[in-house]
Amino acid sequence: MDESRLIEQLKAVSFPTLGHFLEEGFADSQLRAMVPNVKVVGRALTLKLVGADAIAVNQALALIKPGDVLVIDTGGDHQHAPVGAVTSCAARCAGAVGIVVDGAVTDLLELREAGLPIFARGTSLLTTKLHGRGDSQINQPIHCAGVTVTPGDLVLADDNGVLFLDWPTAAVVIDQALASDHAEPRLLERLKSGEPVAQVLKT
Repeated sequence: MDESRLIEQLKAVSFPTLGHFLEEGFADSQLRAMVPNVKVVGRALTLKLVGADAIAVNQALALIKPGDVLVIDTGGDHQHAPVGAVTSCAARCAGAVGIVVDGAVTDLLELREAGLPIFARGTSLLTTKLHGRGDSQINQPIHCAGVTVTPGDLVLADDNGVLFLDWPTAAVVIDQALASDHAEPRLLERLKSGEPVAQVLKT
């Protein structure tokens, strides 16, 4: 598998088109783009955050490599925000292409101004603390918004939602999805010209 070519193909495909060919890997629809008009293709760097510990978030940030997406499992804590302006800046400066939080974020206006794609369930004024508990886990399999995410998995995200994919699955569906995208403009033209739906679409 040519991973760099697959990345380029995924950047070109419409992510909802992948939804025609896949059933697994789609994050809960409550996960939303906090920074609008974005499209992300990257590799998952995972964090299982325990006890709203900001030190663990900082440790994960220190491991980011270019092209990574920091994916945070908050263990169901949707109140403490582990990501804000400083976190976003640190991630971006390290080369991250996005952050996905199964929970809340803060500093929404600053996040939008900075522009790093951030996906979360919502916002909060309550934030993580510098506890230094030591029981959070970095780069281990996690659960994020209903999906099991393994370190290195593909993270695809845009204004419509978030999809986590292993590389072999992505390689299997990408050509079919790109072909579907290529065919769509002609279908739209035929519908707009007044051609009957039954002739244009499978009924």
